[in-house]
Amino acid sequence: FFFKGIILEYVQGGEAKTRSIDLLDLTPDTDAIALVEEIQKGEPLITASCKEHVIHLVRRLQEKLGEKEDHKFYLFKVLRAHILPLTNVAFNKSGSRFITGSYDRTCKVWDTASGEELCTLEGHGNVVYAIAFNNPYGDKIATGSFDKTCKLWSAETGQCYHTFRGHSAEIVCLSFNLQSTLVATGSMDTTAKLWDIEKGEEIVTLSGHSAEIIALSFNTAGDRIITGSFDHTVAVWDVGTGRMLHILIGHRGEISCAQFNWDCSLIVTGSMDKTCMLWNAMTGTHIATLTGHSDEILDVCFDYAGQRVAAASADGSARIYNAETKKCIAKLEGHGGEISKVCFNPKGNRILTASSDKTARLWDAATGHCLQILEGHIDEVFSCAFNYKGDVIITGSKDNTCRIWH
Repeated sequence: FFFKGIILEYVQGGEAKTRSIDLLDLTPDTDAIALVEEIQKGEPLITASCKEHVIHLVRRLQEKLGEKEDHKFYLFKVLRAHILPLTNVAFNKSGSRFITGSYDRTCKVWDTASGEELCTLEGHGNVVYAIAFNNPYGDKIATGSFDKTCKLWSAETGQCYHTFRGHSAEIVCLSFNLQSTLVATGSMDTTAKLWDIEKGEEIVTLSGHSAEIIALSFNTAGDRIITGSFDHTVAVWDVGTGRMLHILIGHRGEISCAQFNWDCSLIVTGSMDKTCMLWNAMTGTHIATLTGHSDEILDVCFDYAGQRVAAASADGSARIYNAETKKCIAKLEGHGGEISKVCFNPKGNRILTASSDKTARLWDAATGHCLQILEGHIDEVFSCAFNYKGDVIITGSKDNTCRIWH
C-alpha cells in the first residue's frame, strides 16, 4: 500500500491484475470502518472476507499520517563506493538496501543498516549509468550501460539472468513496470525498448522520437509508458501494442524529466525551456504551464498523492506547485548552485534537494522553509533519495562517495 492509497491485487480470468483505491482525503481522525464500508459500496473486490484486512491497512495509514515530524538527520556513514564517479543511487522499496552505479562499469549493492557492501555486479563493458530495483519486490536489479546493453540481475546473489542487446547507442534511462514483468530502456539511439523479464527477450521497440530518449516512466497500471526526449516532446505509448497514443507538444527545449502522478490521471514534464507542464494523461492535452524559474528545469516530481509538483532548476531554487490550482505555493531558496534532483518523502510533507553547491537540503513541503542542510560532501551532490519510511536519506556525490543519513 502507498501513503495515500491501497493497491488491490486480484486474479481475473487467470490473470493477475491490480487496481488502486485513492485515500487522498484520509486524516488521522477519519472513521476507518465507515470509510471502508463506503469504499465497499463501489468496489466489488472488497469482499466481507478481506474487509478486516483493508480496515487494518487504513488504520496503519492513519498512524503514519499522525506521526510527529521533527526528525533531524545525522551522518551515519560515508561509503567510498567506487574508484570512479557515481552515476546514480536507488533504494529498494523498504530502504533496507540500495544500489550505486558508476563509471567504473559496475553496480554495487549495499546494506543500508550497516553500510556494508553486499555484492558487486560486474560484466558491463562501459559506464553503468541507469540502475533500478524492481520495486515493490526488490529481488531483481536492472542496469543500463553506455555499452548499449541492459543487464538483469538477482538482487540476492548478484547472478546475471539476462543481457538485453539491441540498442545501437548508450542506454541512459530504464524502469521496471510495477508488476515486475517488464523492463523498459531508453537510449541515445532515439528508441525505447520493452523487454520480457522472464523470457529475457525484446517485446517491442518504441520508435517515433527524432532525438535521444533521456527519461521514461510506466504508469502504476503498467499499460502506459511515457518517454521524454531531446526532441522537445514526450510520447505516451500503449505498452501492449507499442503504439504511440499521444505526443505531448509544447515545450521549446529538451525534456529533462517526465512522470505520471499516482492515479495516472496526470503527467508532469520538465524542460530546458525553464518550464514544467501538466498534461491530461488520458487525452494527451495540455492542462497548464508552471512558470517562475529563470533557468532550465533539471528535475520534477509529484508527491505520492499527486497533489503537489516539485520542480528543481539550474537557477539554484526549487518550487512547489499545487497540481489542482496550478499555483506556486512555495519557493525553496538557499542553495548556492543548481539543483539537479528533487524528491518528496513518502508522506509528502518533506522535500529533499541535491545541489552542485556540495549540499543536500531538507525542506518543509507546506511552507518551503529549510529545515536542515546536509553538509560534508566535497563535490557536487547529484543524487538523493528517501527510504520508504522517510527516516533514512542517501546522497550521492561527484566526490565518489555516498552518504547515509539517519
